[in-house]
Amino acid sequence: MVQQMDGSYRGEHIDLAPSIYRQRLVVEGRRDLPIGSLEIQNYLAQLSQVCGMTLLIDPVTHKSERFGWAGWVHWETSGAHFYAWEVPLVFFSVDIYTCLAFDETDVIKFTQNFFDTTHISAKSF
Repeated sequence: MVQQMDGSYRGEHIDLAPSIYRQRLVVEGRRDLPIGSLEIQNYLAQLSQVCGMTLLIDPVTHKSERFGWAGWVHWETSGAHFYAWEVPLVFFSVDIYTCLAFDETDVIKFTQNFFDTTHISAKSF
């Protein structure tokens, strides 16, 4: 979207930095068992390897009593966020944003296998 003179937003996204490579993938899934802190940390650490990213810090997690678990990993070329719900259903969402290319199919397959999902969906942009 583009901000107009009147402050409103219209239209399609315009790449304001075409000389900077960016790749984004959101992967969401459902499974039978809830996801906890250690599993999120292990997933994000292994995801780093699958994406070919260099870790700057080990993955971190935090639990909101109201909304569930969240995790984050910082890579030299950006990072990934992870969110896990138990209510109203067991569901997770991973948001990967990088300035270095990675194989989306590898990430989707890895995520599906790691969490033994019953349903998985992905969108890149």
